[in-house]
Amino acid sequence: MTDAHDPAPSAAVLPAGAVPDDFHVFDTTLRDGAQREGINLTVADKLTIARHLDDFGVGFIEGGWPGANPRDTEFFQRAREEITFRHAQLVAFGATRKAGVRVENDPQVAALLASQAPVVTLVAKSHLGHVELALRTTPEENLAMIRDTVAYLVAQGRRVFLDCEHFFDGYALDPAYAKQVVRTASEAGADVVVLCDTNGGMLPAQVTAVVRTVLADTGARLGIHAQDDTGCAVANTLAAVDAGATHVQCTANGYGERVGNSNLFPVVAALELKYGRRVLPEGKLAETTRISHAIAEVVNLTPSTHQPYVGVSAFAHKAGLHASAIKVDPDLYQHIDPALVGNSMRMLVSDMAGRASIELKGKELGIDLGGDRELVGRVVDRVKERESAGYTYEAADASFELLLRDELRRAGAGGTPLRYFTVESWRAIVEDRPDGTHANEATVKLWAKGERIVATAEGNGPVNALDRALRVGLERIYPELAAMELVDYKVRILEGALGTGSITRVLVSTSDGRGEWSTVGVAENVIAASWQALDDAYAYGLLRAGVEPQE
Repeated sequence: MTDAHDPAPSAAVLPAGAVPDDFHVFDTTLRDGAQREGINLTVADKLTIARHLDDFGVGFIEGGWPGANPRDTEFFQRAREEITFRHAQLVAFGATRKAGVRVENDPQVAALLASQAPVVTLVAKSHLGHVELALRTTPEENLAMIRDTVAYLVAQGRRVFLDCEHFFDGYALDPAYAKQVVRTASEAGADVVVLCDTNGGMLPAQVTAVVRTVLADTGARLGIHAQDDTGCAVANTLAAVDAGATHVQCTANGYGERVGNSNLFPVVAALELKYGRRVLPEGKLAETTRISHAIAEVVNLTPSTHQPYVGVSAFAHKAGLHASAIKVDPDLYQHIDPALVGNSMRMLVSDMAGRASIELKGKELGIDLGGDRELVGRVVDRVKERESAGYTYEAADASFELLLRDELRRAGAGGTPLRYFTVESWRAIVEDRPDGTHANEATVKLWAKGERIVATAEGNGPVNALDRALRVGLERIYPELAAMELVDYKVRILEGALGTGSITRVLVSTSDGRGEWSTVGVAENVIAASWQALDDAYAYGLLRAGVEPQE
């Protein structure tokens, strides 16, 4: 554990790719967003989402509450070791010291320091009713708890933000005390004091009025954290910005407790496209749709088709008056060019191809398509065909790269054949025994480097048995496989079919100790879908390891 008096970690230095500090995009998907019903994130999930958010270019990623549960504590440890943040700073969330406890003796405060996060967000009460009923302390002691904890963490080299829980309701009850909480935190060294609409009951005009008054009366730098219980979280966030807030707290796709939080993607899009304020690194806004869908896949929730900016229906047009106008000028029925957020316009009778998205993604993967419209068109057609069958490449970059390289090979444009082995057949057997136990065995028959291989293995399930059999057969020829490990496995029954005859999509995440990649498989049979994802996972892993494929 890090000593409480250690200096701030070196990560406190602003990442080279970060945007200027005059405005903050703060993401709390990994903490507040994870409180949504139906979301249960593993540490591997949290690490994957953190990478996506950093890739998107948010300034701050709140990773959770270290010390409050083992999962969050492990996340901060692994994030330090496994992620090099290019744009974001990692934030640890926690509470002020307990009433009557010296701050240096509070174990929860010590856990915040031990996380080695360069930034700490403290939650504090700004509602007198909560101070007296929940904390069971005095208004004066609550202010002392805030002052002591902020000053202590700042003295240890941490940057501190303070979340004023239930601020707007507290302000309605006693505006003088609510403002005193803001002053106390700011004077103690908090960089930003965040006004939280914890119950989500505010409307934009109310938010504007309160933020403007608090800013004028305290002089503190203010942020906004809006819940969506009135359906106004995004509007309330922008209303706070109109009133002078320069720090917005959001979650990916609006995930969060009850009906959710302010949605990161429409907030960022509005700030960049409507307000003309650069809040992401150059070029990252075009990644909006991809990042939104990728995170939805990680949390295993179907992306909302009608979500602003990123939904597949956000720029969809039916036949008739709209379609006729779109033929003349797409802007007649679209408020922005969908390509600005990585989406595409489509007519409901035929999808429009996303050529620019394919070219941009190719460049991101280090593959220059050279402006070859015919090649890009074939890739678009193939992706569209496969996605109509249930595949998704938003959260399966490795499978997409394999598809892209395969098309390059077919075009003779310098692509590398990616066939490391050829499958003759495979089978998986599940044996139900009289004592209630099960046995799982798999056999694979394949060819690699001119050699026919037959391998059999047992596992704790049919997919695990297939994975082991594949390794048994190939590790002698490709020792690089020994470093690869499956770290996550997700199954989704796709909509549009019923019962056991439904189409199944499987997403597999694999690691080689240096990084992770995701692959996808789709079939009527969950085992067959899993095999496809495994096949791609090991092909990509060998490509990543620099292994020359067989011709």
